[in-house]
Amino acid sequence: MITKLLLVLKRWALPLVIIYAIALTIGSLMHLKDMPSLGSSFDDKIYHLVAYIIFTFLVYNFCVTKKYSKVIFISAITVTIYGIIIEVLQFVLTSHRTFDFYDALANASGAIFAAVLLKYQHKLKLN
Repeated sequence: MITKLLLVLKRWALPLVIIYAIALTIGSLMHLKDMPSLGSSFDDKIYHLVAYIIFTFLVYNFCVTKKYSKVIFISAITVTIYGIIIEVLQFVLTSHRTFDFYDALANASGAIFAAVLLKYQHKLKLN
């Protein structure tokens, strides 16, 4: 089901990745206030997790359109590295944001979670 949804977006794969990456970069580097509360003490980590799950699906979709091998692995690694780079840029480029190991961990967890979902979906499709 996930794969079918992503393949519908095949024509828009590259623009979606670029637009999402730009939006994620801007959102990660700007000063964000008044984010809606989810009612937990770790709302920020949930936002990171969800953002990177979506980003991994978009990168996966792009990789599928290019017929790369090991698309799930490439997608998860690319998004994880991107998340780490963004955390470093927060420390280097801004005075209001810092490098947060737990944010990087939430980013990587989102990429890994998406990869597991994609792998599971792929195995169901093969059976």
